[in-house]
Amino acid sequence: MSNLIRATLIPGDGIGPEIMQATLAALEALDAPFEWDWQVAGLAGMQAAGDPVPQATMDSIRSTRLALKGPLETPSGGGYRSANVRLREAFKLFANVRPAKTIIPGGRYENIDLLVFRENVEGLYMGYEHFIPMDGDPEAVAIATGVNTRQGSRRLLEYAFESAIALGRKKVTIVHKANIMKALTGIFLDEARKLYKAKYQGKIEMNEAIVDACSMKLVLNPWQFDTLVTTNLFGDIISDLVAGLVGGLGMAPGGNIGEDAAVFEAVHGSAPDIAGKGIANPIALMLGAAMMLDHVKLNDKAARLRKAIDDTLNIDKIRTGDLGGTANTKTFTDALIARIHNG
Repeated sequence: MSNLIRATLIPGDGIGPEIMQATLAALEALDAPFEWDWQVAGLAGMQAAGDPVPQATMDSIRSTRLALKGPLETPSGGGYRSANVRLREAFKLFANVRPAKTIIPGGRYENIDLLVFRENVEGLYMGYEHFIPMDGDPEAVAIATGVNTRQGSRRLLEYAFESAIALGRKKVTIVHKANIMKALTGIFLDEARKLYKAKYQGKIEMNEAIVDACSMKLVLNPWQFDTLVTTNLFGDIISDLVAGLVGGLGMAPGGNIGEDAAVFEAVHGSAPDIAGKGIANPIALMLGAAMMLDHVKLNDKAARLRKAIDDTLNIDKIRTGDLGGTANTKTFTDALIARIHNG
């Protein structure tokens, strides 16, 4: 069929294959027209090809320019470099988009609807790190260099402003630490001010928040925020914080948007402790697939998927253990598919 959309599929590590199977079943029920090219990355890439991002995976994404990815395992404190970071760099995935919206009412916070845009390829994530030996200790001093550019800052800021306006959002908050890191994050804040004045003033409101104060305010009164835009490290932390407001990373999808490709994912880890038990919550990856459907302009299918998730959780009351329920991955997915078929 000529109207099929080619896309790379990376099941991921740990619980990745289980939640990917559930997500693919939901997409099939929606008649989503994806033609999948199956590839591996992370620990599975190391085991298959001795590389956490095998060349075949890189070639596939370069060809399809679109990918759906499960969680990838990254060793802490040593071992191979993060496959996620390598993918962002290789395909210039400069914008990490993380929505956080209340799905299950009755939690600590109600009616949360936040959108975080994180710069994805600069900052302290550049990985420019080294040790300085001293007094016989080869790792006595650790030094990291952060790099932000005006061009990179402006690219992310323009994408965030344009997206927020297109989505009908009301306010953009620029999150920074320019009071202390006057150069590294000052350049980001300066570009935001100039861009807003030149192009977006009158179209949407903009304000500024220092990252530590912003974190406190998000916990005390998250409803004062709408769209948050920030640099790489701060965005990593803030996006997880806002996920916590809506029930945790099990409800948190992410989109990585770039010049050369777009990669959609569940942002939680690979959870090897529960892998193979069939109890994982597939919602984050399903919501990532909904973002992917929106990206390829299949907005009606994205809306149907989100509604099916909502109805399964709140009308049918079928929830996995992390959400206080008793369902396993399969029973949740079966109920969701029934919702899709029954409207």
